[in-house]
Amino acid sequence: MSDPRITSSIFTRGAVDLSALRTPAPAPARPATPSPTGPTPTGAPTGSDGGVTVIDVTEATFQSEVLERSLTTPVVVDFWAEWCQPCKQLSPVLEKLAAEGGGAWVLAKVDVDANPRLAQMFRVQGIPMVYAVVGGQPVDAFSGVVPEAQLRQWIQAVLTAGGVTAEQPGDPRLDEADDALMLGDLDAAETAYRKILAEAPTDAAAEAGLAQVGLARRVAGTDPSAALAAAAADPDAVDAHLTAADVEVLSGQAEAAYARLVALVRRTAGEDRERVRQHLVSLFSVAGPDDPAVASARRALASALF
Repeated sequence: MSDPRITSSIFTRGAVDLSALRTPAPAPARPATPSPTGPTPTGAPTGSDGGVTVIDVTEATFQSEVLERSLTTPVVVDFWAEWCQPCKQLSPVLEKLAAEGGGAWVLAKVDVDANPRLAQMFRVQGIPMVYAVVGGQPVDAFSGVVPEAQLRQWIQAVLTAGGVTAEQPGDPRLDEADDALMLGDLDAAETAYRKILAEAPTDAAAEAGLAQVGLARRVAGTDPSAALAAAAADPDAVDAHLTAADVEVLSGQAEAAYARLVALVRRTAGEDRERVRQHLVSLFSVAGPDDPAVASARRALASALF
């Protein structure tokens, strides 16, 4: 998959010549039509394009349904064929995400067997091949099957390039993981979060969820009052202070936990110091990188270390 940041690279050098398609074409019916690779989602909420989410496109309708439509609504073009097994993996995911978008963007499906000239113009050498068209021009593309999480990120970049502000739908996989965590099924939650991170290693929500699983496991069976008392009784008891910091985070006193461990970093050295540092960083992950308290604590940690 290409870099999810929208670029013009190959397109500005004329790799895709759409001039032959810029001829008037009969305006087709606007409602979505069923896709041969799966049923077209119906009942999607009305969006910027009247609720249209998935359409089948031919050479005759390409100008109106893709080029002209992309002047107001980003269009993602999916080149596929009935015999293509990878297409049958990717197309249903694209259709699902298009339905979730509710018209914020439109999925245009092109059967390469029925429309070989279109495939030739886009220099499609293998399928599935997916192009994003914004403002009447291709802006980015990828080939092959990609994980859903990366596909969501790519589509969001396409929407940004098209100047579309759309509320991102929730990720059902993340909802499932969060539900397992709330119910105390830590094994199921960990498995779900790790699966998301395997597909999208930078997913901050999944990273935070996994850190919460670790925190929940560490404090299981701990008496909060006793943990805090043990740390207060011995300023140099590393394990006691790590546990106390966990308790403080769970009780909503994250800033106190950060301050405790930064102070402990200053008082320790060698392996103990590294243990404390790693523990503090794991607590940062629970809150997420955008938390102001985390940013402040990171600065304090850097000062303590150097």
